[in-house]
Order: sequence, then structure tokens, then C-alpha cells
Amino acid sequence: MTATASTTLAMLLADSRLPAGAHVSSGALEAALRDGLDPAATGDYLAGRMATIVPVEAGTAVVARRLARHGGDLEGLRREWAARTPSSAQREVSYALGDGLQRLADQLWPAAMSPGAARRPRPIVLGLIAAAAGLGAEDLVRLVAYDDAQTVAAALLKLEPGDPRQATALVLAACAHLEPRVAEIAALTDPTRIPCAGAPLIDGWAESQSQMPRRLFRA
Repeated sequence: MTATASTTLAMLLADSRLPAGAHVSSGALEAALRDGLDPAATGDYLAGRMATIVPVEAGTAVVARRLARHGGDLEGLRREWAARTPSSAQREVSYALGDGLQRLADQLWPAAMSPGAARRPRPIVLGLIAAAAGLGAEDLVRLVAYDDAQTVAAALLKLEPGDPRQATALVLAACAHLEPRVAEIAALTDPTRIPCAGAPLIDGWAESQSQMPRRLFRA
């Protein structure tokens, strides 16, 4: 692969048409709505994710990018991520999404992945791709935030059909919530310093969704 601008890479990896299987996730919104969350409160739901889950995911991706470039303990990073992701359902879907990204990387950025490497969660795979492809740290943080918000907004339109323009506005507002922290998260180098704010209600919804006999989304 020839050199590609970081912004172009971020747009590519954020594209919902990317063949990496991201369509299987709703960010636990499906269970939240079934549990009584008002669809009109989806903006608050996204803001909550930006304060809790997204900094963990983005921080993990940033540190993985650094470790891939400078050497370090990816298994130790995986344990730090897992400790900050207590929901087994969320961990499982992250591994599934990581598998999809890894298959893509095998074709586009084969140097990103070690042959025969163990399965890795999505944020670590993203970080390895970022290192191999030349995606900058701040672009990586914004990519994680955008992807999380877009996942929920796209699911909302399937679960509670409405105006796609309003869903797009939710994505922009959600990303704006994280923007003041982009530089801080992008500067992370130590796995133990990755943010660790919990989201027990979202964790519970993720677990509930994993047990639903009839559902549109895996998680």
C-alpha cells in the first residue's frame, strides 16, 4: 500500500460500508429501548457513552498504536482493556469486530498483524492498523468516537425509524462531547493510565441483549 493521508484513513475506517461486520452492533441500544429508554433520550445515551465507554476504547487504541510503533506488551494492554470492560457481552462483540478488522488488515495492511497472533479486541486491532497505515493519534481518537456514535444512531433508525437528519445531528453532538478530551487521550502512553469510568447500566443492557431470543443486533 502506498502512503495515505491520516484523514483519508480515518474516513475509510469510519465508513459503514467497510467490510468489517460493524453492522452487528447497536451499542446495547436495542436492549435499552426494550427496557424503556425513551428514543428521544438517545442523545443523552450517547453522551453517557462518550464519558465512559468511548474513552476506554479510544485510549486502548492509542496505546496499542504506540506499542506497535515502539514495542511493548500487547497482552498486558489487553488485560487493562478487559478490566475496564466488565461486561462479557461487550468483550465478546469487541472480539468479533476485531476479527472483522483483522481480516481487512490481512488484505490491506498485512504488516499490522503478526501471523498466528491471538484474537484481539477491536480497539487493539484498530491501534495496530493505525500504526501500520499511518493514522495519527488524534484522528484515531476521533474515529473511535465517531464510530461509536454512528453505530448507535444507525441502530436507532432501524429500531425506531425516524428522520435520518436528526440521527446525524446526534452523531455530531456526541462527538462534540468528546472533543475537549481528544488531545489528552491521544497523548496516552501507559496502559495503566487509560481512563476507567464505568457504565454499569449500559453493561447491564449489553448483557441483557446478548440473551434476547429475538433481536436485530448481536450487541
